Amino acid sequence: METTLAGSSTTHEHKPLQGRVAIVTGASRGIGRTIALHLASLGASVVINYATSSTQADLLAAEINSASSNPKPPRAITVQANVANAAQVKSLFDHAEKAFGIPQIHILVNCAGVLDSKYPTLAATREEDWDMTFDVNTKGSFLCSREAANRLIHGGGGRIINMSSSMVGGLRPGYATYTASKAAVEAMTRILAKELKGTQITANCVAPGPVATEMFFAGKSDEAVKRVIDESPLSRLGETKDIAPLVGFLATDGGEWVNGQVIRVNGGYV
Repeated sequence: METTLAGSSTTHEHKPLQGRVAIVTGASRGIGRTIALHLASLGASVVINYATSSTQADLLAAEINSASSNPKPPRAITVQANVANAAQVKSLFDHAEKAFGIPQIHILVNCAGVLDSKYPTLAATREEDWDMTFDVNTKGSFLCSREAANRLIHGGGGRIINMSSSMVGGLRPGYATYTASKAAVEAMTRILAKELKGTQITANCVAPGPVATEMFFAGKSDEAVKRVIDESPLSRLGETKDIAPLVGFLATDGGEWVNGQVIRVNGGYV
C-alpha cells in the first residue's frame, strides 16, 4: 500500500513540513511518487519533477491538491526537466520559487534514476549505456545538488537527500555501471555535507535495496525475482512505502543531526 494523504486536510493539525517546499525529481513513478505523497502528508508543498511521464505526474499533483482544504495556491505542481541538463535544472528551481512565491526552496530529493535492464557484465557493457546511466544517476544528482547547495534556504530546514542504492554494498554481477554511478553519488554527498558547513543545510543519501517498482522488475525473470526475495531475511521485496518515511524524517527538523550519511534501507538484504 502506498502513502496516501488521508486526513491531510485537517487545518489545525501540526505538520512538521508545513510552509516548506520540496522538489522531488523522478516523482511521477515508483519511489519518487510515494516520497512526494509522503512529504505532502507532512505538510510540504511539492514540486513533482518528471522527464517523460506527464500524465502520471499530473495525476499525482491532482491527488495531492484534491486532499488540500485550501486549493490556492496549489499544494503540488509538475515541472518537466531533464536532470542531466544544467539549464533545465536551473529552470526547475526557478519554476518552484515562482509557483510558491518564495525566495528559496527548503528540500531537494533526487529520485530520478535509470538502470540498464539488460544487466550486462562490465565486459559486455556498451559505452552509450554507461554514459546514459551516469548522465541521469550521477550527473543528474550533481547538477541538482549543486543548484540546491547554492539556492536552498540557510539557517535551518535546508535538506538535500540523494537516492543511492544498497547495491553499492551488494556488488552483484550485472550491476557494475549502475553501482558505480551510485557509488559516485555517495562520495559526492558525503563531501557536500562538509562543504555546506555554516548553512545548516544537511546532505544525505538514502540507499534502498530491492523495491517492487517498474525499474526493479524490468528485464528480470520470475526466477530472478524469486532469488532476490529468497535472499532477504524478511522474505519479501521492499515496497515504496518502506522508503518514504525515512526520507520524510530526514526532511524534518528532527532529522537535522543526521548529516553526511548513507543510510541503507533494505530489510537486511545487504
